[in-house]
Amino acid sequence: MRVSLFPEKNSVCEFSNYDRNGSKEKSEEQESTEETVSSENSALDSAGALAKKKKKWKNQVARGRASIQCSYNNTIVTLTDMNGATLAWSSSGHLGFKGAKKSTPYAATQVVSEVVEKVRKFGLQEVEVFIKGVGSGREAAVRALANNGLILLSIRDITPLPHGGCRPRKPRRV
Repeated sequence: MRVSLFPEKNSVCEFSNYDRNGSKEKSEEQESTEETVSSENSALDSAGALAKKKKKWKNQVARGRASIQCSYNNTIVTLTDMNGATLAWSSSGHLGFKGAKKSTPYAATQVVSEVVEKVRKFGLQEVEVFIKGVGSGREAAVRALANNGLILLSIRDITPLPHGGCRPRKPRRV
């Protein structure tokens, strides 16, 4: 059903797809959409199942940001485009490291190598690195980014520092 709010001169507005007998007519648009659906359904492989079409990322991303969060317990790496949309992320806990092994430099290098592998399909080449935290995987993660073929444009430490901070505890009397 096509209804135009501002009909042009000499244009015809259709108010229904039913003919005078009450049976529904198919418009040309409906027939063309049915043809495309039938052509998609005919794309069957030899096993009879629908052949999966690979999703192709249309926007290739040349530059991006790498956010590395290193705490005493875990290391999280996120790769985004310049607008902040996440392309891939991973953490040492996500990879299966348990307990004290999550915060090691080795775990950080494994996390970075997995994230870079996920991002290969986007064509990411240059990254700006933002590091937050005081964990032991900081330097290892940055080194792993460079070793996995990414060009590091800048490295910035964005660890939050208190400017005076909270009131400290009273001193112990021993």
